[in-house]
Amino acid sequence: MKALFYTREFPPYVYGGAGVHVEYLAAELAKLMQVEVRCFGDQDETSSNLSVKGFPFENAVFDKTDDKLKAVLKTLSTGLYMNAEAVDADVVHCHTWYAHFAGIVAKLCYGVPLVITTHSLEPLRPWKREQLGRGYDASSWIEKTAIEMADALIAVSEETKEDVLKHFDVDEDKIKVIYNGINLQQYITTQETSTLDAYGIDKTKPYVLFVGRITRQKGIIHLVNAIKYIDSETQIVLCAGAPDTPEIGKEMEDAVNEVKQNRDNIIWIDKMITKKEVIQLYSHADVFCCPSIYEPFGIINIEAMACNTAVVASAVGGIKEVVVHEETGFLIPVAQQESAPFEPIDPDKFSRDLANGVNKVIRNPAIRDAMAKKGRERVEEYFDWISISKQVQALYKTLKK
Repeated sequence: MKALFYTREFPPYVYGGAGVHVEYLAAELAKLMQVEVRCFGDQDETSSNLSVKGFPFENAVFDKTDDKLKAVLKTLSTGLYMNAEAVDADVVHCHTWYAHFAGIVAKLCYGVPLVITTHSLEPLRPWKREQLGRGYDASSWIEKTAIEMADALIAVSEETKEDVLKHFDVDEDKIKVIYNGINLQQYITTQETSTLDAYGIDKTKPYVLFVGRITRQKGIIHLVNAIKYIDSETQIVLCAGAPDTPEIGKEMEDAVNEVKQNRDNIIWIDKMITKKEVIQLYSHADVFCCPSIYEPFGIINIEAMACNTAVVASAVGGIKEVVVHEETGFLIPVAQQESAPFEPIDPDKFSRDLANGVNKVIRNPAIRDAMAKKGRERVEEYFDWISISKQVQALYKTLKK
């Protein structure tokens, strides 16, 4: 068998959880079968069963296009480029709406079965209109078309499966729940501290860690607003970059600057850092905080758990299937508005509750250590890429003509 991945992200250009997913799934599947990856970028490499080819996203044709529409139109263009070369795979597997148009074209033009992994869903991310303008209507249409014409769908959590059934016209029998995974040999606790030294993190003081993009979805503003309620001796390490829009980037900057007026132990790493660096940050953090307001799975939580770090996370989406409350961390309830953009009804209460969870872990070393141990055990039992890749391969086999 041969599988063809269509994806926006692939190393060295990975900035989100979907990109992490594709990177590791492709590597593990390549041990079982032939895998070709077509992605956005300039990659061009082949090793054993895995070949990777990048296709251009930047195009001077769109230089005068409205800034909010550029991403959508460039995405459609790249989707066509991806299909200019013949498709000889037994199955095409798409990741995120950025790649779905390429999958639509492949299914229609080459007659190849189409698999979609639902890493997130556009109807549940209305704040994307801030980034894409009317392009959000186009991205939503692309996603809906791809999902409803797919031969099989992979939901990364049970709750994501329910969301797919609620928002799209699909046969439930086509949906298979397969969790995200992690490389257990790579994500392990390290004693190295060069990253902490580089960013001025005091190794004698506890710290809470956030890792993620600056986007409404990740809820980072709620964590920043929680800082004033977190014990003063606890350092705040925000590994946050790649803002969705200049506006949310400015909102983040203003919020951080405001809380910095009253405490000097906030470290903001405003760029995407390497795996080696982030593993050091996970390993030495006393607690990892995931304040997302929408999260189909939340791969960052299993990264932290794999590095023996307790987690405080919002009780939304797939996070509830990853973090076990009072065992591997604390789940923080968040009463959300029914209308867009699904923000907390009482943002200050949510921020206070996040802070209380962080404080509870840091003040109780026995609880922290027990959660850290249980977290690693849970990741080893449920979120290993070796097992997950076999589940994906089995799904492919049901579609082979």
